Order: sequence, then structure tokens, then C-alpha cells
Amino acid sequence: KNKRFPLIVGGDHSIGIGSLAGVLRAQPNTGVIWVDAHADLNTPEMSESGNMHGMPIGMLMEGLADNHAEIPGLEWLAPSDDGTKPPRLQPDSIVYIGLRDVDKAERAVIRDLGIKAFTMYDIDHYGIGAVMDKSLEYLLGKNPKRPIHLSYDIDACDPVHAPATGTAVRGGLTYREAHFICECVSKSGALASAEIVEVNPTLSDTEGGEETVELGLGLLTSMMGKSII
Repeated sequence: KNKRFPLIVGGDHSIGIGSLAGVLRAQPNTGVIWVDAHADLNTPEMSESGNMHGMPIGMLMEGLADNHAEIPGLEWLAPSDDGTKPPRLQPDSIVYIGLRDVDKAERAVIRDLGIKAFTMYDIDHYGIGAVMDKSLEYLLGKNPKRPIHLSYDIDACDPVHAPATGTAVRGGLTYREAHFICECVSKSGALASAEIVEVNPTLSDTEGGEETVELGLGLLTSMMGKSII
């Protein structure tokens, strides 16, 4: 609301429950680009693991169960005393990029709600340039001034480039693909808030930890407008 740029550094991706809720409360028409190996679309009822870092989108998605305020620590997701409803994400306001490890129940929700998702197959098939063009057109086509929130889980990147993360999955984004996403969103002029999560140098050796941190910092600078020329 004050035209400031929220930049959140995690932490596991469960922080997205709070950061995305805050962004949606301030600017309800925000479009979301969720860069991740995982859909993070679980709810406590759906989850196979029970991990909260697999639930940030599920907790806020319109069309899924809305009793999450009963969970200890999430009471703030309840309607306020004046009847104001908690922030909810509309299914057509998010685009996934980089998915490659999606639970069965999450796949069903993505299909049933018509959520736009570009998996690693799509990136291989179309190329990252076309995927980003499609993603931005989907979110900004009707309103080029719509604010974009970019949530970037470092595990979207291949573990060759980012080994120090909690749920690494082979077959992820290359170094340049990872940066291109940030560069493209930045150049759109619509980026209004961002977060980067799951960078944990304690989960690898010294070299792997330093490499992951360096990549994370590089992605942040690309989000903030650094370009090759």
C-alpha cells in the first residue's frame, strides 16, 4: 500500500503462507509466479508428509478447505471481527514454473481448478523464453499494470547448481534458466514483491553451501534488475 517493495528471504517455503497472505491483503489483484520443484498445494487433509513447507499455496487457495485458522499459529487466517474475510488466492492468479515432483492429490487439484502450470517437461519442450512469455501474458494480458509476486524456491534449480536445500530433485532448472526467469519478470516492470526460500548451506558441504548461497544472491540481483548488458 505504501509502494514499498517487500523482499523476503527464507527460511523454508512455509513462510509463504504469511508473505503471500500479506501481499494479497495489500493488493488483492496480485498475480503470483511460483518457481518450485513442488506445487506446495497440500492441505493438512491432503498432505502425504505433513510438512508445512508443502502447504503455503494450499492454505490460501480459493476452492480448497478454509478451516485453516483452526491450526495453532494460524488463527490470523480467520475472518476478522468486522467480517473481513482472510486473503485468498484465486486459481487463475498463479502460474507454476519448474514443477517436477507433485503429489497425486496436488495433481488432481491443479487439473480440477484449472491452475496454470509449466512443468520441467514444458520448459524442455517450449524453452524457458516461451514459457516466460506465456506466463506473463497469462497474468498480465488483461492488465499490464497488475502487480506480480515472485516466489522462488531454490530447489527449482537443479541440485548440480543448488545442492544445499532440503528437498532437492534432479532434473531442475539450469543456471541460465534460473536467472532468465528473474530477469524476465524484472524486465516486465510488474514485479512488486519477491521472496527466495530454502537456501540452507548446512545441508551440503562447504563448497555446495557456498555455491547455493552464491546462486541465491545472484537470483536476487537478477530480480532487482541486474542484466548482462
